[in-house]
Order: sequence, then structure tokens, then C-alpha cells
Amino acid sequence: MTEALSTGAGRRIRFALVGCGRIARNHVAALAAHAERAELVALCDKRPEAMAALVAQAPYLAEVPRFHSLAALLAGSQPDIVVLATPSGLHSRQAIEVAQAGRHVLSEKPMATKWDEGMAMVRACREAGVKLFVVKQNRLNATLQLLKKAIDAGRFGRIAMVNVNVFWTRPQSYYDEAPWRGRWDMDGGAFMNQASHYVDMVDWLVGPVDNVHAYTATLGRDIEAEDTGVMSLRLRRGGLASINVTMLTHGKNFEGSITVLGEKGTVRIGGVAVNEIQHWSFEDVQPEDEAVKAANYAPPSVYGYGHPLYYANVIDTLLGQASAEVDGYEGLRSLEVIIAAYRSARDGARVGLPLVF
Repeated sequence: MTEALSTGAGRRIRFALVGCGRIARNHVAALAAHAERAELVALCDKRPEAMAALVAQAPYLAEVPRFHSLAALLAGSQPDIVVLATPSGLHSRQAIEVAQAGRHVLSEKPMATKWDEGMAMVRACREAGVKLFVVKQNRLNATLQLLKKAIDAGRFGRIAMVNVNVFWTRPQSYYDEAPWRGRWDMDGGAFMNQASHYVDMVDWLVGPVDNVHAYTATLGRDIEAEDTGVMSLRLRRGGLASINVTMLTHGKNFEGSITVLGEKGTVRIGGVAVNEIQHWSFEDVQPEDEAVKAANYAPPSVYGYGHPLYYANVIDTLLGQASAEVDGYEGLRSLEVIIAAYRSARDGARVGLPLVF
């Protein structure tokens, strides 16, 4: 399965979805947007009620076979690729099982909750000759695409500082309704779960990261992991960055933002989920700056609109028409930064990258 999939005679790429919880509907909607090239051929969740609830939201799934275990799905269906929308702590062992069955893997973020398990995923997929994709759909948002283009073009000159804020709310009821949430082994805390995309955003835009110093705290929720954290980063290009995260804002999600400060430009993208370009100023004015006015959008949730765009790249890659924008190796980069932050907070020390065992 290392070569491009053959989809002659009108055959569509066959996807199976494992995990029918909170994020699953985004994957179902993304697949529906690509119905001419992809189809959902199997659903899997150990909770029949979760599958029933997902089908109730998308009645056209009523005829899709349902399975109560990954082993049963792999034995009873023929997907080309298996999507893992399960608790994060399960991703590694499930990805290895899927890879050993000869199927490609698409994992939700974070790809794993432990560094060695993330490495094991990549190794298993490489040895099985299958592809591993890790969902980082925020990279494809119009606002961040414009920022990425400006950074890559050198419009900021030397970047001195990058600041990221993720000020959201997750009430205790959110954690109570799914016992795996907030556990170290299955989920991690605010950095690993809710802010995972934002850590990736920093590394993708201005990385790689040279070293990390972090503090974490559990201030308002009855969970094992942190609900609040601050992370200071030294970038290999010489600048500094900070990531400030809390799940304790009052009443509703407040802000998901990034500010980039350079010698020749300043940009702030804010809103609830980096969906509004609030400041865009450069020494050299370019015609494409007009696109800033049309880039803002109102997201239906903090997930944004990136899943269909991400799936487009996955499908193109499987058909041999593109390369994966976020594969397992890319997924490891942000996981490494988060694990470094947790080690720093635990030990009270700065942690350098790459991680050394």
C-alpha cells in the first residue's frame, strides 16, 4: 500500500471512522464534502449510543456498517484508511494495529500523549509501508495561510517575539461527561488537548524550537492534568515566543490569538480561534495585503473550517497527486514541544530540544 491507491472504475477511497464522539461530526462533514472521491464504509465505537447519536445527526450514515471494536472493524470491512477520533491515549496502539493490518492511518491531534508512543506510531507505519496523517487543520485557515506566506517571504525581517493566547473555558461538566478527559495517560491537559493546534502553529510558523521553560497548574477543575499553563520558548532563529493557556475563562471561550512582532512588520490574528486579522502592518506594502480584508470568518466552533481542506490533501496524497502536508514526522514536532513543556514544569528546569532519553 505504499503506492498511490488505484481508484479506477469510479471507486472512491474508503474511510473508516473509529470514535464517534465530539470531533467525529467534523470528520463526517469533511468526508461529505468530498463525496465524489471518498466514502465512509465503517463506523466504530464501543458505545452503541455514540454511533446512534452520530447517525442521528447525519441520517445518510444509517446504512454504514457499525462495529464495537477496532479488531472487528479490521476483520469485517475493507477501508483504505482508518481515522482515529478516539481518546488521545489510545491513538498509538490503535495506529499500530491499523498499520499492521495494512491500512493507512489518519490520527486526530494529539497523535499521542507520550513521546515514545508517538515515535512508535511513526515507526510502525514506516515498517508496514503505510501512510500516517496527523490532523492539523488550523494550518489551512485563511488567516494563518496569509501569515505563513508573509513569514516565508521574509516580510517581518528579524522576528523578535511571538505571543499566543488560548483563553477558553471547559467547565467541570465537560470533563465529567467523558472520564478519559484530563487524565495524564489518556488526554493530558490544556497544552496537550485544547492548545495542541496552537503549539503546532508556533512551531510551523517560526520554529523549530530550541528550548522550553514552562509552568502548569490545576486551578479550577477536578482533573489530573493542568487547566492552566504558560510556556516560554527560545526559537532557533533567535527570537522568543510565549504560549499562555487556560480553560478557566468566565462563561465562554474568549480568545485564541497569535501576535508576531518583527523589525519590519507586526501582525495580530485574534478572535475566538485565530479567525480575525486584527492588525496587519508591514514596512513594504504589497498588493496581496488587500486579501486581509476578506480573510476573516466566523467559525462554527473553535475547530474552524479546516477539516475539509485537510481531507483534500489526504485524498490527493493517497491518489499520488500530492505530498502529505502533516504526516507523522510533522505531528511529532509539536508533540515534542508539549512533552518538553511538561518535563520542564515537572522538574522546574529548562528543557532543550531535541529530546534525549
